[in-house]
Amino acid sequence: MTPAARLQTAIEILDAIAASAREGGPPADAIFAEAMRARRYAGSKDRRAIRAHVYDAIRVVRSAPASGRAAMLALVDADPALTELFDGTPYGPAPIAPDEPRAEPGLAAQALIDLFDPLVGESERDAMLARASLDLRANRIKATGDDLATFFPEGKAIPGAADGWRLPPETAAAQHPAYAEGRFEVQDAASQYASAALGAAAGAKIVDLCAGGGGKTLAIASFTGNAADILACDTNRARLQQLAPRAERAGATRIETRLLNPGQELDMLADWQGKADHVIVDAPCSGSGTWRRSPELRWRLTPARLDRHLADQAKLIGIGADLVAPGGKLLYAVCSIIAREGRAQVDEFLTQNPGWTADQDYLPRGIGRAAGRGFLLTPAHDGCDGFFLARLTRPC
Repeated sequence: MTPAARLQTAIEILDAIAASAREGGPPADAIFAEAMRARRYAGSKDRRAIRAHVYDAIRVVRSAPASGRAAMLALVDADPALTELFDGTPYGPAPIAPDEPRAEPGLAAQALIDLFDPLVGESERDAMLARASLDLRANRIKATGDDLATFFPEGKAIPGAADGWRLPPETAAAQHPAYAEGRFEVQDAASQYASAALGAAAGAKIVDLCAGGGGKTLAIASFTGNAADILACDTNRARLQQLAPRAERAGATRIETRLLNPGQELDMLADWQGKADHVIVDAPCSGSGTWRRSPELRWRLTPARLDRHLADQAKLIGIGADLVAPGGKLLYAVCSIIAREGRAQVDEFLTQNPGWTADQDYLPRGIGRAAGRGFLLTPAHDGCDGFFLARLTRPC
C-alpha cells in the first residue's frame, strides 16, 4: 500500500470507530482487527502504519468526530507532515479544501473533565493519553521477579510492585516462551497494586465478584501462593471462560468459576453469604483511568452511560458486602478518575452501612494519594493506569 492509501484506510476505520462509540458498539481494537481481516492485502508494515494513524488521531480528538476525515485533519494540524498525503491519488485521500472542518482537539469534553477527581489537575492531563508501558507480573507459583529480569533485561522494576517488571510500550512479551509456560502475566501496575491491596493470605476464602477474564484473580492466586480458595464470578460468559485456560497455564488450581445471572447474583451466591474473608469488587466503570490504552473511551461516555455505571457499582458493592464475613475485607476498585465512581460511591456505602470502616496504609509507600476514604492512582503520579481503591472492613 502507498502511504496515501494507508492514510485513507485509517480515515475509513476512524469513521467506523466514531460510529461505534456513539452507538455503544464494539471497541476500537475489535473494529481495527475486523478492518484488517477485510484487507488481507495489507502487509505487516501497512497494518502498523495504519494503526499508528488511527490511534494518533484518536488521541488528538477529544470526542467522537463527525467523520474520520475530520479527525485525521485534526491530526494534520498537530503533524503537518501528513498534509502531503492528501494528494488525491488513487486509493488516497482527496486534497484538503480551504477551511475544511476539523474535529476539536483536546483531552476530553469539558463536561467530562469537570467530573474528574479534584486530585487530577491540569498538570496531570498529558500523561492520561501518553502511550502506556507494558507491565508484567511474575507468577509466584512458577517464577520470581528475578526471572523476569533475566527474560527481559531491557526492563526495570516497577516501584512498589513486588513482582512487577516494566517494558517499553508494545513490547511483544507474550511471544516469549515463558509466557506460554505461565511464568508471568501481562498486567498493568495499577491492577497489581489493587490485587495486593486485598491483603489476602494463604488459607483465605476469597471472592472476585467481577472477575472478567481473571487478571486480578490470577494475581491473588499468585500472591497467596496458590494456597487460598478463590471464587471468580462474572455475568459475562465469554469473558469468564477465558479464566480456566489461563489458570491452568499459571498452575492456579484453587480457583472456582461461577457464571451469575444479572439480577440473581445474591441467590446464586447464597452458599458464600457472610463467609468470605476477602471480596474484591472491580466494578464496571467509565474506564477513564485507561485512556492511555483505550483512548476512544473518551468518545463513548455519555451522562446516561455514566449513570448506568454508577447504579451497577452501588449494586455490586452491596452484593459484595453481603458476602463478607464479620471482620472481613471488601476491596472496591474502579479503573476511573471520576469522583462519582470513586470517593462518592464509598462515602455513600459507608453512610448506608454503619459500622463498616475504611482501612488505611494498604498501598506501598509513595503509591496513590488519599481521595476521600480511599486512594487514587493516576498515570502522572504513579506511572500506571488511573484507579480508585478503597478497602473496607465489616464490623465483627
